[in-house]
Amino acid sequence: MTRAKTVVCLVDDEFEDLELWYPVYRAREEGATVVYAGPEKGRKHIGKYGVPAVADIGYDVLDANAFDGLLVPGGWAPDKIRRDANVLKFVREMNAAGKPIGQICHAGWVLVSAKILSGRKVTSMPGIRDDMENAGAEWFDEPVVVDGNLISARRPPDLPEYAKAFCDALYGRR
Repeated sequence: MTRAKTVVCLVDDEFEDLELWYPVYRAREEGATVVYAGPEKGRKHIGKYGVPAVADIGYDVLDANAFDGLLVPGGWAPDKIRRDANVLKFVREMNAAGKPIGQICHAGWVLVSAKILSGRKVTSMPGIRDDMENAGAEWFDEPVVVDGNLISARRPPDLPEYAKAFCDALYGRR
């Protein structure tokens, strides 16, 4: 029997609703527990289209030892999330541990600021391609790019392939 997995999803205001909920529900369908982390425990964050997500924990208590995977939704939230030193430290620790990190659309900004993209293969919203490349990544215009523990996607139409690739990585099915 496979051990239950715990995934953390980073939230802040103006996340892209589909890019948060689709992979979260897909991970839950696989049996994973998903925890929302935000700037402050208990704070409600509203997506770009009005769907709320409440932070179960604050960024200040993020611990890479407590989680098996990380999801970063896109939208405008990543530009806020990337400014938190606790988040950047956590992303670096998750990456160093080889744990799956899923990012879609503008979520690549968080990985850029965590400085974990040098020499990595990724995709993202084409609008941040320069940011990804300037951070040292090799960028591809493909629905999903998997490079070791890093799973990246461009935008909502890529969600089925992205969520499957993330869950495959989380459960060691690659």
